[in-house]
Amino acid sequence: MGTYTYPSFPYRAPDDLMAGAPQRKPLIVIGAGPVGLAAAIDARLQGLEVLLFDEEDSVSFGSRAVCYAKRALEILDRLGVGDPIVDKGVSWNVGRTFMREEEVYRFNLVPDAGHKRPGMINLQQYHLEEALVHRATELGADLRWKYKVAGVTPLDDGARVSLETPDGNFDIDTDWLIVADGARSNVRRQLGLDIEGHVFKDRFLIADVIMKADFPAERWFWFDPPFHPNQSVLLHKQSDNVWRIDFQLGWDADPEEEKKPEKIIPRVKAMLGDEREFELEWASIYTFQCRRMKNFRHGRLLFVGDAAHQVSPFGARGANSGFQDTDDLLWKLALVMKGQAPEALLDTYDADRTYAADENIRNSTRSTDFITPKSKVSKLFRNAALELARTQPFARKLVNSGRLSVPAFLVHSALNTPDVDAFEGQMVPGAPMDDAPVRVAGQDAWLLDQLGNRFVLLAFVDDPGQLEPALRAQATALAAGPVPVETVLVTPHAGAATGFAVMQDRDGLFAQRYDARPGTSYLIRPDQHVAARWRRADLAAVRAALARATGQGLNAAAKPEAVAA
Repeated sequence: MGTYTYPSFPYRAPDDLMAGAPQRKPLIVIGAGPVGLAAAIDARLQGLEVLLFDEEDSVSFGSRAVCYAKRALEILDRLGVGDPIVDKGVSWNVGRTFMREEEVYRFNLVPDAGHKRPGMINLQQYHLEEALVHRATELGADLRWKYKVAGVTPLDDGARVSLETPDGNFDIDTDWLIVADGARSNVRRQLGLDIEGHVFKDRFLIADVIMKADFPAERWFWFDPPFHPNQSVLLHKQSDNVWRIDFQLGWDADPEEEKKPEKIIPRVKAMLGDEREFELEWASIYTFQCRRMKNFRHGRLLFVGDAAHQVSPFGARGANSGFQDTDDLLWKLALVMKGQAPEALLDTYDADRTYAADENIRNSTRSTDFITPKSKVSKLFRNAALELARTQPFARKLVNSGRLSVPAFLVHSALNTPDVDAFEGQMVPGAPMDDAPVRVAGQDAWLLDQLGNRFVLLAFVDDPGQLEPALRAQATALAAGPVPVETVLVTPHAGAATGFAVMQDRDGLFAQRYDARPGTSYLIRPDQHVAARWRRADLAAVRAALARATGQGLNAAAKPEAVAA
């Protein structure tokens, strides 16, 4: 049924891995969902050998995660898959909220002018996974399909993974293990690791239908619509004329009964209100969960994505935050594995991403409480806010049909160097970078496309042809350090500088967003987060900030303990 042909990825017998078992590999990833595949791609971009296991041999069935926010798209750009994802997906910026049939609130995600990516795209997860598999294979990641992980045994210096395949069972050891096996993580459960939070007592039906409709590419959310009274409904457009509809059902709904086509089709017909033809492509029942592991790092085991944290789908904070997990983790892991940073650097993955998870859970919980109030007082407040929002602008800020995913500003990270100079704007240490249009070698380009996968010192200069000798000497010293830093010049004028990459601030938006004037410098991490900034940086200050950003001096004794074998 439907328009998509699910691929079948080739199974490879494990003869090479079984010879002399248990072999030892530097890095293994468990799970070929979007987050596990992103981890494998990022590992290859960092120059790491990576082996990935998945018990299936295709992409996920059904649309599943469908909304990808601007920051996730920028990460996908860095991974080399942004263009095909955006080209295939449905870009949107407008969200509309209705009480019964009347619109009470709308928002617009369109960022300020001068960003490469839209606020959000919708794309079925199977399309995303297929693109990620192609990219991982292209980069040389070793992907093994139909390899079921039967168990994981933590070791002092890594982990042992027990595998079952059609051609026999075997063990394999690894220095580092990234666990990305989803919300029902077998690894987490087998090891008895904690996951704490709240499961909301409500059920929702996802129905993907194929139809030709002239609805705009917007997010529509209804409270108490006449076609589904006393409940809520969400509508999204996806690629290939697939429309995603979420129906609130209530906790007493029978999941198996509600998934039957004879139950779903009348609901969709009532919603459409006409006789247009449609085809049911996929359906699923879900409940809200807002919870996370206490720690994402357990010795040499590193948990990412839904294996580490779960949120309700309203707000698109699941897969988006999972991409941000791997974005934060892999450059740190690469430095540790290459001996360029202490193992304690990985404690900051745990600290920073649990901080981000708490932010996502807090916002997701508030949305869930508003959408599905569980007390008379809560429902009274919700309905009053919706009624007032019709005519009172102040009440529209109270309407919460899902606060949409935004990247975490890691302002409390131990890797940040605090400001010593006064700056305006949001590009504080710990912030994910804002994009801006630039020109490189006379061609239009984007700021973020010039960065990533390495440390960069962005130096704003008035004339790249008239550089101070001290800047040249500093750039040479930084490039030759144990962790190299590339100096990239940003200038309001066209020009070149021998020995430097140069970007022209085409529309002045870099200077505006980064409060830059001649002499201003920013130290940028490999994941495009700000590590430090100065009005005038000297070599000692940059080296000190780099040492801090790479975890030098962190207390290794503070790391989460490894789970017992």
